[in-house]
Amino acid sequence: MKNYKKWHEEKTIIECNNVSRVFFHEREVWWCSIGSNIGYEQDGGGEKFSRPVLVFKKFNNEVFWALPISTKMKSGKFYEQIFLNDKINRIAILSQLRMIDAKRLTGKIGIISLGNYIAIQKAVTNLCVL
Repeated sequence: MKNYKKWHEEKTIIECNNVSRVFFHEREVWWCSIGSNIGYEQDGGGEKFSRPVLVFKKFNNEVFWALPISTKMKSGKFYEQIFLNDKINRIAILSQLRMIDAKRLTGKIGIISLGNYIAIQKAVTNLCVL
């Protein structure tokens, strides 16, 4: 059973926190408090309801498109591998692309290579083509 009450309390803290947003760039992987969500939407875990995300497209210093990351390896057009040079297998879940406020970012994990990023960009673009 998901604890939506605890997530609501946590997101209230995130929203009311007057600390400045962190500075982030495209290609970076961050821990992000994405919360406890509905149905098949990706959830965060732990006290901060966090999971790793890739900063896919930065719009300004406040918001960006994020791709949730998983270590449960899957293949197909909805997934693309993420490489952080730490020997941990990861995938970006392309179908879960979403807008995120930088207030949700809690800690930088690393940065992917330009080549890996371009492959992910192409995979996302291919999902959008009819």
